[in-house]
Amino acid sequence: MAHRDLDLFVTWDETFTDYDFGPGHPMHPLRLDLTAKLATDFGLFDHPRITVSAVGDVDEDELRAVHTQDFIEAVKKAGEQTDLDEEFQREWGVGTEDVPRFEKIHEASGRIFQAGVEAARAVAGGGYDRAVNFCGGMHHAMSDRAAGFCVYNDLAATIRTLLESGYHRIAYLDFDAHHGDGVERIFWDDPRVLTVSVHENGRFLFPGTGFANDIGGMQAAASAVNIALPPRADDADWLRAIDAVLPRVLREFDPQILVTQHGCDGHRADPLTHLRFSVDGMRETALLARSLSEELTDGKWIATGGGGYSILDVVPRAWTQLVAIAAGADIDPRKETPQRWRNYAESIVGRDAPLSMTDGYDGTFAPWSGGYDPQSDLDRAVMATRKSIFPFFGLDAYYD
Repeated sequence: MAHRDLDLFVTWDETFTDYDFGPGHPMHPLRLDLTAKLATDFGLFDHPRITVSAVGDVDEDELRAVHTQDFIEAVKKAGEQTDLDEEFQREWGVGTEDVPRFEKIHEASGRIFQAGVEAARAVAGGGYDRAVNFCGGMHHAMSDRAAGFCVYNDLAATIRTLLESGYHRIAYLDFDAHHGDGVERIFWDDPRVLTVSVHENGRFLFPGTGFANDIGGMQAAASAVNIALPPRADDADWLRAIDAVLPRVLREFDPQILVTQHGCDGHRADPLTHLRFSVDGMRETALLARSLSEELTDGKWIATGGGGYSILDVVPRAWTQLVAIAAGADIDPRKETPQRWRNYAESIVGRDAPLSMTDGYDGTFAPWSGGYDPQSDLDRAVMATRKSIFPFFGLDAYYD
């Protein structure tokens, strides 16, 4: 299907880099800066179909619609006090090794949350067809607790704002290497929201959840879909798993809009996971999201970033491609990265930057329609999901 050229709203300004856990933390704000610089040097932020918008301070009424007041007060306290005891850390998840406290943690986290609200408003009533918040994707944050580098849940903010704007069938697709537990938990019992997470098996990776039989609450059976990939899965495995489940379930759910999280920590160069993806595989998932939005939601689509800790080699290329694809301004993966960007990146990081937008993967995989292989770890994982979910949608798990 030929893609449509639709107007794109992008949330960005340099204040997003205030979300900073310190120089030794994997989620370094330089990954956002390098992404914005690469998108700029490819001309995306000057593209006629793209509007780049700054975001102001968080609206605390919006924040309370997702997070408890006690948790919000705890985050504010963490920004003001350096001596957070172990009980505080256990209860609120802030001040830990994963989520260290820093000055103005509430303000910086709140701005990312507010970006999620503004992205939803832009699409729901602001005249835009799509939005990208590459600084967001904080999918581990719970309503009452920080976790996994995430304080406030901007994705939940986006979905909640869409619900309040009148949407009643929202599909959330999470491509991060880690299970999207926070978003799933917040909407666990809400049949209006379908959450789909494709991630490394929780037996081997944080947060240790997201198994095939986790399918939603009593009021929303089959509203949660989880595909738990075996460690060392590569691009072809990932795309085969997605092909086996996502299009079929989405067509039955019939969403009005897609919200997608594009964490790029499944890359083979990422230090925190055991998957073996490439930036080309990640480009394929963005293309799939666009294609599904054009088929099912009249192009309505909101995308975010997420995890990703290879801050020079992976994150900027993956998310620049995401912005380009959402705008219909596709970048040929064989294209060289701009020299100005390479010079800037190398001056900060102190080593060579990637020369092109590709890792060399051509996007090929074996479609599920070719048949199920019971000897394959991947196929058994996919079949577990199909058997758990497909009957609720009137689909046959064993046949394409």
